[in-house]
Amino acid sequence: MINKEVASVKVALKGVKNGMTFMLGGFGLCGIPENAISELVKLDVRDVTCISNNAGVDDFGLGLLLQNKQIKKMISSYVGENDEFERQMLSGELEVELTPQGTLAEKCRAAQAGFPAFYTPAGYGTEVAEGKETREFNGKMYVLEPAFKADFAFVKAWKGDTAGNLIFKGTARNFNPNMCGAATITVAEVEELVPAGTLDPNQIHIPGIFVQRIFQGEKYEKRIEQRTVTPKL
Repeated sequence: MINKEVASVKVALKGVKNGMTFMLGGFGLCGIPENAISELVKLDVRDVTCISNNAGVDDFGLGLLLQNKQIKKMISSYVGENDEFERQMLSGELEVELTPQGTLAEKCRAAQAGFPAFYTPAGYGTEVAEGKETREFNGKMYVLEPAFKADFAFVKAWKGDTAGNLIFKGTARNFNPNMCGAATITVAEVEELVPAGTLDPNQIHIPGIFVQRIFQGEKYEKRIEQRTVTPKL
C-alpha cells in the first residue's frame, strides 16, 4: 500500500523556494492550511505568488505572509478583509490580479484535469479580458482563460488516510478539492489522519492520486472572519 504520510509540516514543505507559485485552499478563513502557512512564515520564503480565493485578515491566514512582505503577487477573488493587503496594493508594493470567483475555481480545476485553458463568459468586456483571446459561441462572447501553473498546492481537509484520500467538511469544499493535483506537488494537512482502508470509499471527496504528501496538523484556531451574533435581550 502506498504511504504518503510525512512526519511533520517541515518535511511536507521540503523543496519550497523563493519565487515559487503556491495555491492555498480555503474560503475566507474556513478550511485554510494553517500549519502550512505558519511554516511558510518560518521558512521566510520571498517573492512568492499566491493563488487563493482571499488574502486572509491582517493577523491570520495569508495576512501573516503579507505582514512579513513575503508575497510578491496575489491572485485572488475577494480581498476586502485585509488592511495590509490594501496598503501594499495601493502603494505598489504588491502585484494583484483580481479574478472572478468562478473563473478562479475553474482555473484550478482545469489545471487539476490537465486542460491548458477554457472559455468563460465571465469578465468579457472588462479589464479582466484585456490582452486575452475572445470568441463567440452561439451568439455569446467568451474569454479564453489559461489554467493555473503552480509549484505547490497547500490544502486542508477534515480527515484523510495515509494513501492521501481526503474528506472535506462544509465550506472547506469550495476551493480545496479543486487545488488538489493542480500543482506539481500537493500537500494536504488534515485534522485526523487514519490508516489506509479506514475511510468509507463513498465518503471520499478527493482520491489519493491527487496528493503527494499528507500530515496531521496541530492547533487549528479556526477563526471566524466576520462574527455576527444576536444581541442579548
